[in-house]
Amino acid sequence: MAVHDDCKLKFLELKAKRTYRYIVFKIEEKQKQVVVEKLGEPTQSYDDFTSSLPADECRYAVYDFDFVTAENCQKSRIFFIAWSPDTSRVRSKMIYASSKDRFKRELDGIQVELQATDPTEMGLDVIRSRAN
Repeated sequence: MAVHDDCKLKFLELKAKRTYRYIVFKIEEKQKQVVVEKLGEPTQSYDDFTSSLPADECRYAVYDFDFVTAENCQKSRIFFIAWSPDTSRVRSKMIYASSKDRFKRELDGIQVELQATDPTEMGLDVIRSRAN
């Protein structure tokens, strides 16, 4: 599976310049490559991000999560989320699962990885607990 250059460029912008809050990636099966599907503005919320994921199709996503530590320090963590809903096609789940590690290696700077098959597995409470 190839990775479109845009995926790496947009991820670097998210990481270094914080140009985006999140990026949703999809696999174009015909072209056999991962492409950027959607970019989230820095002002968008976690709810905006979760609602941008299709209910019955797999996606990869990166989310820049800001939080305040117990010591009152402002921090952020970059999450990689493999979204694979139970209702998606078996073939699609297999393609996303087999391509995940190779794609993730292209994105240097991911701090936390999550695998989610339904929205509760990537709720804000889960994100908060994994961020620390």
